[in-house]
Amino acid sequence: MSEQEAIGTGGQGARLAVPLWLSARAAGWGAALIAARTDLVLWAPIAMGLGIGGYFSWPGEPGWPEVLVLALLGTAGLAGWILAPEAGRFPSALLVLVCFGALLAVWRAHSVAAPVLTFRYYGPVEGRVIEVDRSARDKLRITLDQLVLSGVAVGKTPARVRLTLGPGPPPEPGFRVMTTAHLQPPPGPAEPGGWDFRRMAWFARLGAVGSAQAPVLVVEPPVPGDWSLAGDRLRRSLSQAMQARMEGQAGAVAAALMTGDRSGIETATNDAMRASGLYHIVSISGLHMGMLAGFVFAAVRYGLALAGSAALCWPTKKIAAVAALIAATVYLWIAGPEVATQRAYIMTAVMLAAVLFDRRALSLRTVALAAVAVMLLRPESLTEPGFQMSFAATVGLIVMLGPWARWAQRLPARLRPVLVPVLGLALTSVVAGVATGPVAAAQFGRVSGYGLIANMLAVPVMGVAVMPAGVIAAVLAPFGLAAPALWVMEMGTRWMIFVAGHIAALDGAQGYVVQPGPAVLPLMAVGAAVAVVGRGVVRGGAVGAIAVAAGLWLAASRPALLIASEGQAVGLMTPAGRVLSKPGAEFAVAEWLQADGDASSPATAFARIGFEGPRAQRSAVWDNHVVVHLSGKAGPEAVRAVCHDGAIVILAGRAGADQDVAGCTLWDLPRLNQSGAVAYDARRQVRVTDVPGRLRLWSLRGNRF
Repeated sequence: MSEQEAIGTGGQGARLAVPLWLSARAAGWGAALIAARTDLVLWAPIAMGLGIGGYFSWPGEPGWPEVLVLALLGTAGLAGWILAPEAGRFPSALLVLVCFGALLAVWRAHSVAAPVLTFRYYGPVEGRVIEVDRSARDKLRITLDQLVLSGVAVGKTPARVRLTLGPGPPPEPGFRVMTTAHLQPPPGPAEPGGWDFRRMAWFARLGAVGSAQAPVLVVEPPVPGDWSLAGDRLRRSLSQAMQARMEGQAGAVAAALMTGDRSGIETATNDAMRASGLYHIVSISGLHMGMLAGFVFAAVRYGLALAGSAALCWPTKKIAAVAALIAATVYLWIAGPEVATQRAYIMTAVMLAAVLFDRRALSLRTVALAAVAVMLLRPESLTEPGFQMSFAATVGLIVMLGPWARWAQRLPARLRPVLVPVLGLALTSVVAGVATGPVAAAQFGRVSGYGLIANMLAVPVMGVAVMPAGVIAAVLAPFGLAAPALWVMEMGTRWMIFVAGHIAALDGAQGYVVQPGPAVLPLMAVGAAVAVVGRGVVRGGAVGAIAVAAGLWLAASRPALLIASEGQAVGLMTPAGRVLSKPGAEFAVAEWLQADGDASSPATAFARIGFEGPRAQRSAVWDNHVVVHLSGKAGPEAVRAVCHDGAIVILAGRAGADQDVAGCTLWDLPRLNQSGAVAYDARRQVRVTDVPGRLRLWSLRGNRF
């Protein structure tokens, strides 16, 4: 063979090597996609979540063109799912689920549409009480439906309003009441990209919020035969009875655990629970529902075992599962229709159903089915911290079970009865804390320094004493024998409050972190989910996504200048932290400081050096330009004097039509009403909350009523 022939042959071999390599790799990918079809149940909540999350993160409200595109893509994916080769069916199924999740979110957002108040209202308010709770400022609140507002047409009257009350006991659910109140539309975010209360209000069909200092008068008692609020009335009755038998905050916390009524818990107790990492205890969640159902399941199953040989013929496990499901259903009815309670019930019901069908109760598949069920009923819950933390903790614990079971077998046999429960509790707390910590930090800007210790001290008491005693008290109450069980419950609750108070008082009990950018939490959540479900290179890519999210969080920066939505306050970032122009707008300012990772109070931020001048004309220098905050009656007249040399002027009022504002950037009340809160970055780039043409259904000018 000549040299040229050898080179030609070598060249041909080189040319054939790449296609063969690609062919082998493609065959491997095809086999992986075929194998992945068996895990479609695990991928379903991830794919649906991507679609739902895509809807909520869309820059504007999707119109008919976007909906049509989603429908066509979903149809194409369905055709591929059915007709495509084996390797193409799994990607087609994921496409269908993504499109379905997005369309489901669109449908849900439109299906709950209700009028939203478009102006400030003061006058008589009449309606039926459907909920009693307590605000962050320790004020009692009531939510009303079946409303009548003076001078407001029926078609423009909100479906529900929430009123903060003055002193005095609140009316019971079901009663029709009347009072005089101030009402306003649900407020928007404190800053662009911040938490949007309007969205939560939209899905709760809450069209206005306000306050009533006048007495609340009962117009009518509950309508006979109306069972729609019977559970709410029973909840309030049980809560009051428990608080009457247990003095102080022990009764209020016990009532919250068993009935979901948190209206008796004071702000100081809530703050201690948050700082110690125990706040999840006072909000009915999967922990409470699981403890209650688990206790009933164990009690019934072991009780049936006492029947002797007859128990061998009975399906005691399934009977216990049915009893636990009934108990969980009654608990749901009493605790009320809160999203967190419904989510906990669905998770518990799916796991008990798995027992009835001879499947593992605690597995990734049951959790995936529970997540799908929750998203089908309330797709908006995907954006809520409770959903994210509940499923993160559950998945983390399931992933940990296998390695822990293998490792526990290696412990010395003599020490195993002591070490297994102690180390298991510690490991459970660590895993749950690691799984939920990033979510809590991103959503609330806080981390609990001693949350592990607090949970190890409090949660076992809750599971072993408080929840079982509550169930026993409920069973014995009709016979007048509940006192011993209530005493046990009270002692356990006092212990939990004691732990929360002492842990919260320690130095470093609560830390603050900077709020991450909008892409961080979704990227981290999807990466973690795919890392659990995926295999091979997919899992490696998911871990890389988590690393990217962590890097983005570390590089996150805060706005240099923030302006409240109605011009009540201005916040300028300085080396000492954000300084405030005025001490007002406490809610917005608190949100700013929390997002900054700043533990200071609004009063402390106001006292920092930065803004100066009289109360009605505060000014500061930023980036060689003057920032002026005007307020009061003289504010509009002062615009002309300060509007020069590129100044940024914020006016908590309306500028005159004849004002010459060419020399400055003016943010007066009419402009802020259109834009919402405003943020400037370090390069003086402006972001506004509401961008014209990109409004959502829950944006005030975006709703269709």
